[in-house]
Amino acid sequence: MSKKTAEKKAVARKDMTMLQWTLKEMKRNWVAYVMVAPFMIIFTLFTIAPVVLSVVFSFTNFNLLEWPDFVFADNYIRLFLDDDIFLTAVKNTFIFAVIVGPVSYLMSFLVAWFINELPPKIRAVVTLVFYAPSISGQVYLIWQTLFSGDSYGWVNSKLLEMGFITEPIQFFNDADYIMPLCIVVALWTSLGTSFLAFIAGLQGVDKSQFEAGAVDGVKNRWQELWYITLPNMGPQLMFGAIMAITGAFGFGGVVTALCGFPSVDYAAHTIMHHLDDYGGQRFEIGYSSAIAVILFLVMIGSNMLVKKIIAKVGT
Repeated sequence: MSKKTAEKKAVARKDMTMLQWTLKEMKRNWVAYVMVAPFMIIFTLFTIAPVVLSVVFSFTNFNLLEWPDFVFADNYIRLFLDDDIFLTAVKNTFIFAVIVGPVSYLMSFLVAWFINELPPKIRAVVTLVFYAPSISGQVYLIWQTLFSGDSYGWVNSKLLEMGFITEPIQFFNDADYIMPLCIVVALWTSLGTSFLAFIAGLQGVDKSQFEAGAVDGVKNRWQELWYITLPNMGPQLMFGAIMAITGAFGFGGVVTALCGFPSVDYAAHTIMHHLDDYGGQRFEIGYSSAIAVILFLVMIGSNMLVKKIIAKVGT
């Protein structure tokens, strides 16, 4: 028997042993597998399967009515070489992500850190005040009223009253104002789930560690934050980062609510808008799947980068 054949048989025996052990464990813990089965089935059907289908359809020409026709990489070539609006959407998306993602992440953590120092009763009220904009359906109405394009808008009214302008500014119909205003509104509504996760993480830090830190030379709150609080909040920091990245790259609802679809001169047109345009209105499923795959890869890459950064902070 040759050495190569012996190695193959050894690997086969090892695999068989692992399979037997796995089946034995599944039989022994069958109740746990039954309990987790509903979630795994739903997760597979509504998360894993759509991702796999998107990847497959991205190499096809598919309109939901006819059988998909494989075109291989034509959709991706068209995206990057023949779709100027997509390149504009990529630029706008990265501008939103670079500003809204990190700023909302830091803002959520700092506000949670501030609230954590308050007495319990006051803390509950302040948490509700900061969290309310992220769940309120009327937040866009407030900003539309503030920056209304007529003299009844609060901002225009004050500017006219003080003589800074002679006619109302069409804030949400002017390409120069659309991007900054949408970024501000996105930050205003960014204190959502990650904000609550940060508060829960801060509440879970063992208080005795602060006493031990004081003995070891920790002198102020910033040193407590860096040497004690952050290393104890790895899971919450990672969860908040994922939510911030997802929200930043999935930015689109705010623009549509404030500026309509599409925005003037595509000033705030994002990848999500481009995806909705081709997938939800033109029904070019193959092309929209290619857009979705690009967005998915960008978000995965961003998550991996942030994971490495947070791991270094945790150490």
